[in-house]
Amino acid sequence: MNKKHLDENNLERESVFLRRAHADDISALEQLLNRCYRETAGWTNEADLIGGIRTTSAELAAVINDPNHYYFVYPKTTTGDRDGKETGEILGCIAVDIKTDTDSNNKAYIGMFAVDPELQGYGIGNVILQAAETFATRHLQSDGQAADKKTVRLTMSILSHRPELLAYYQRRGYELNGNKMPFPNDGNNGEPKREDLELLELEKIVH
Repeated sequence: MNKKHLDENNLERESVFLRRAHADDISALEQLLNRCYRETAGWTNEADLIGGIRTTSAELAAVINDPNHYYFVYPKTTTGDRDGKETGEILGCIAVDIKTDTDSNNKAYIGMFAVDPELQGYGIGNVILQAAETFATRHLQSDGQAADKKTVRLTMSILSHRPELLAYYQRRGYELNGNKMPFPNDGNNGEPKREDLELLELEKIVH
């Protein structure tokens, strides 16, 4: 799939599909995430705010192997849909972290969300996010303990000083819930370029 193909086929996003990530995806995922977040390509990058890397192969392996984490990828195929042969490239990804502790058993944290910069702006990210939300909601509501509560809380964190990204998620029903923390300056996920950089938590309540 390429940008020209998307231009000529407006319904291309209907062929977007996700599958669970596995160990063989780690290299492609590392490349995609670091490109989307740390390079200047695409509108979702954080290059002006954070330097260094976004993630490592070790971190990705830990996420994929965590039984409470569901990491989904949108793989590139020779035909552009799920019937084609995968090329090894990952065009998009998103992670759903199911919270299982007593106080948060009806919460899911959505993270590591990325779409190839060349494919941004075609609604592919919307499809991937909605699929992750649907999965998280159904998973939590099918759990006996969470089903009685009916309400599901979907959370995520975004960087401060990104009004366009905040607006994107607000259009999709997320709101700031007041929780925030300084961006960790430990070098594990990049180096902040400004001292007042924070992680802001967003929340979407699904009944």
